[in-house]
Amino acid sequence: MRTLSISSTAISLPQNLPKHPNFRRASMSAKSQFRLHGQRRYVSGCRTPGSFSSTATAGENLQSTSVSVPTSVPVRVAHDLYLAGHRYLDVRTSEEFSNGHVPGAVNIPYMNKVVSGMTKNPNFLKEVQQHFGKDDEIIVGCQLGKRSLMAASELVSAGFTGITDIAGGYAAWTQNGLPTESWPLC
Repeated sequence: MRTLSISSTAISLPQNLPKHPNFRRASMSAKSQFRLHGQRRYVSGCRTPGSFSSTATAGENLQSTSVSVPTSVPVRVAHDLYLAGHRYLDVRTSEEFSNGHVPGAVNIPYMNKVVSGMTKNPNFLKEVQQHFGKDDEIIVGCQLGKRSLMAASELVSAGFTGITDIAGGYAAWTQNGLPTESWPLC
C-alpha cells in the first residue's frame, strides 16, 4: 500500500483591498504544497504572489505545475506607480493606441487585428525585450484589462520581474480623468 503525503496551504489577499469590478482577490488553495518563488510584492499594503509551483508526491511519482500570477492593481495605484517612474506598456492595437494613450507609453500590441478577428502577436516577447529589460518596472495596460492580464502573465513567465497589470485598463484610466494624449494616424 502506497501512502500519499499531501499538505495544503492557502495564500490569499486581505479582504480590505480597494473595491474595483476588475480587481481580483487571488486565492490559491489545493491538495498540494505551494512554494513561493521570487520576491513578494507589496502594493498599498497588500501582498500579492509572484509565481507558484505545486508539487504532489505519491511514492516516487512527482507531478509539478507552475502558475505565473502578475500583480494586478487598481488604476489609481497604477497611476501612482507611473508617477514614481514605472514605464507604461500599452498592449492595445496601434489603432486603439493612436486614438488615445498614456503619455510616454510604449505600444506593443499583444493581439493583432486580422480578417477573422484577433490573433496573438507572435513577436510580442521579442518586441518587448527590444524596449525593456527583464528587471524594469513596467505597468501593462490594454483597453479593459483582459489582454494586459494575458500579456503580463506571459511576461512574468518569461522572467520579467517588475510587471504590474492595470485592472480595468485604459478605459478605467480615462474614466478617472488621468492624463492622456493621442496621435493622428498617418
